[in-house]
Amino acid sequence: MNFHKLLIMTLLTVVAASCGNGKTRTIDLFDIEIGNEKKRFVTSETVEVQLKNKKNIAVTSVTYFLNEEKVVTVNGNTASKIPLAKLKLGTQIIKAEITHEDGVEDEYASVTVVSSIKPKLYGYKILETYPHDITAYTQGLEFFGDDLYESTGRYKKSSLRKVDLKTGEVLQKTDLDPQYFGEGLTVLNDNIYQLTWKENVGFIYDKETFEKKGQFAYASSKEGWGLCNDGTHIYKSDGSEKIWTLDGATQKEISHIEVYTNTSKIDTINELEFVEGHIYANIYQKDAIAIVDPKNGAVQGVINLKGLKDKVTQHATLDVLNGIAYKGEPNILYITGKNWDKLFKIEVIEK
Repeated sequence: MNFHKLLIMTLLTVVAASCGNGKTRTIDLFDIEIGNEKKRFVTSETVEVQLKNKKNIAVTSVTYFLNEEKVVTVNGNTASKIPLAKLKLGTQIIKAEITHEDGVEDEYASVTVVSSIKPKLYGYKILETYPHDITAYTQGLEFFGDDLYESTGRYKKSSLRKVDLKTGEVLQKTDLDPQYFGEGLTVLNDNIYQLTWKENVGFIYDKETFEKKGQFAYASSKEGWGLCNDGTHIYKSDGSEKIWTLDGATQKEISHIEVYTNTSKIDTINELEFVEGHIYANIYQKDAIAIVDPKNGAVQGVINLKGLKDKVTQHATLDVLNGIAYKGEPNILYITGKNWDKLFKIEVIEK
């Protein structure tokens, strides 16, 4: 039983609903039946729906909604088809607004829409290796022109940095207050935006001086993980399968996508980088980067970076791959990780 139905039934079992003709009863009279009992679809398909009328109540009409958008109204209990074209991927909520002899009530069901394409697989070739601060718990990495910016994490150790790519030297740095755990960053126009993990706040800095200019709160995204931008909008991950679109000027959450392959969702999305119209998303604790369509969440490719971590100095506090930077060079990425002593320039190669 889906959450919406469970919530409604729980409330109305305690307090009975009062119908238009004065009768009282609970709401559990109908179910939405999905054709062939399917729960997973691609956007080229349609969902066939029909009410299961448990008490044979006379139904006047049914209006179906998909994610609160009206789709179709039918007389009686006629089967209907709901198209899925142009939808974002992930969980879709179907609502049936049922008009019957005793009044009007709603019934809910959910289906999952996955990608219609199988992701391409990519490997890598190391082109150059640079030194990297072994004490930097890397959370975000991004170029702005030739300047490389980095965000580091951990309580009492979090910082915002400008670093020299070739030497690994920290050229500029500001430390976060000890109660903040630094996360992803992105550079948009004259500002640097940096997330914190569980503190529900992001910071805005002057790009040149690192002076703190402001801050912004999270809304529906409860945690801060990764950031990137497309020049207008900011994209934010929160450790789930969701990537949120933020208004570049106000940092308000506008919408979100859910990241799916042709078979399943990819959660624990972490560090982000915007590369030639796609979001490159590091998958936490995996040596892999998902190439994501920002319009609908479809994974179009996966870069397998297995073996890269083995090429850095192995030590007690060595942690996972995390840090993706793009400098405008086709098929070239700059990759590092948490407490890695190396940063790699790699070529991405289709397998």
